[in-house]
Amino acid sequence: MTAATEHDLITQAALDYFEGWFDGDVARMDRALHANLVKRGVDDESEAESICMTTKQRMLEPTATGQGAQEAEEAGSQRLDVTVVDVYGDIASVTVRSAVYREYLHLVRTRDGWEIANALWRPT
Repeated sequence: MTAATEHDLITQAALDYFEGWFDGDVARMDRALHANLVKRGVDDESEAESICMTTKQRMLEPTATGQGAQEAEEAGSQRLDVTVVDVYGDIASVTVRSAVYREYLHLVRTRDGWEIANALWRPT
């Protein structure tokens, strides 16, 4: 068996985040997110000037209640396209496309592995 590449590890962190959300798996979501996560988004009902912000704790709560699983069911797809855009030392940039969201993620390598530190999202 071959060792995982950095791209594989970064991709896995993004998958833990998205699949954790869609499956209601708090452990995967927790593993994917840095303690100091800042997630920003613009929803379809607001202007770009109105940006919502979310923390790691605020992501874990709706994950546990199955909010993401409901969204995936309504969308009819959990298909994910994960693209590692750039890796430089201990930081990386990733784009994720799903039936529900488009997200731009910034990851940092910690002693626990790659974790999402920043996310910018919009519904698709």
